[in-house]
Amino acid sequence: MRIGIFSGPAGKLFNVEEAIADARDAQEAGFPSYWLPQMPMGVDALTSLSHIGAAVPSIELGTAVIPTYPRHPMVMAQQALSVTSIIGDRLALGIGLSHKPVIEKQYGYEFDKPVRHLREYLEILNPQLRNEPVRFEGETLTGRNPSLGLEAPVPQVLIAALGPQMLRLTGRLADGTITWMTGNKTLAELTVPEICEAAEEAGRPKPRVLAGLPVLCTDDIDAGMERASKVWQMYGTLPSYRAMLDREGLAGPEEIAIVGSEAEIRDRLQATIDSGADDIIVAEFGGNPEERSRTRAALAALL
Repeated sequence: MRIGIFSGPAGKLFNVEEAIADARDAQEAGFPSYWLPQMPMGVDALTSLSHIGAAVPSIELGTAVIPTYPRHPMVMAQQALSVTSIIGDRLALGIGLSHKPVIEKQYGYEFDKPVRHLREYLEILNPQLRNEPVRFEGETLTGRNPSLGLEAPVPQVLIAALGPQMLRLTGRLADGTITWMTGNKTLAELTVPEICEAAEEAGRPKPRVLAGLPVLCTDDIDAGMERASKVWQMYGTLPSYRAMLDREGLAGPEEIAIVGSEAEIRDRLQATIDSGADDIIVAEFGGNPEERSRTRAALAALL
């Protein structure tokens, strides 16, 4: 079972030194990948991964995910290739639209025609990552630039695609998707069929499907569920995640969180793999050192 560690989204901003130590621990325990979110506050994820990669030599490193609107695709490509020139061929560049309230209220951009925005973003990003020139003028984005001149490994491009239009676009133009707040029924009936069919029609390889899930190993189920409700509460209010929860018939994010014993975690993660996920990236959310250590150990035992 391919399980990666998703650092940072459980309500605590990471710092680079802590992330280096955590990624080193994850690598030593045998986890194949380590992921950082791009938060509106705190340090930059890609910059941090360049330092983590220099200190931790072999684990796959990824962003989950960087919002597209505040970062022009030519700038994104330049930064991503700068990172791969340092850490080598092990960067997964996870990007996504973010959410209307974030983009409009925090950044002041218009969150208009998001699917078209992402299509045009990839039309600029992909050739620049391949060290090719780009001359593109779209409705939402323009990109004119020679090749970046960086002979660096090209990262995988993964999209935070949840709905059908985004999944089909991802299948045509990217390497895979990273989901969040998405259950097994949705993976099996929507996510995997849509993205794979679109990729096949475009003559592309089978896309990679990564399922992000919150996990806590504990015997105190009631307290664990209460913690899940508090830590992940905001995700139930964002429309794209709310739609995923509604597809599963779940009242809130705490119901998609995996809270329970080692056996419960094993069985539920296996069910996610059986639903079509290639990787699971786990957001651990233990409330104390004992829970955090037990959760990490339970996950490591499944590798």
